[in-house]
Amino acid sequence: MESSFGSDFGGSGGGKLDPGLIMEQVKVQIAVANAQELLQRMTDKCFRKCIGKPGGSLDNSEQKCIAMCMDRYMDAWNTVSRAYNSRLQRERANM
Repeated sequence: MESSFGSDFGGSGGGKLDPGLIMEQVKVQIAVANAQELLQRMTDKCFRKCIGKPGGSLDNSEQKCIAMCMDRYMDAWNTVSRAYNSRLQRERANM
């Protein structure tokens, strides 16, 4: 993966760092890493649950199981994410 950091980390020259730009780049990298981890965990879990004997292709029941497993996993992830974000917002408001 190519880094979007320049030689001066997005500064306007003279070696100055732009903390806002660096923070945004870090946030993007964290979001990408989280998405990759989510996909890996979902793949591992659903594969173990749905695939009895790995082979050259998936039969119809395995395909349906994988699709339903992934849908449920994403629904659960979204529910937890919404609850977590809501809690963070409430805690920030109380500070």
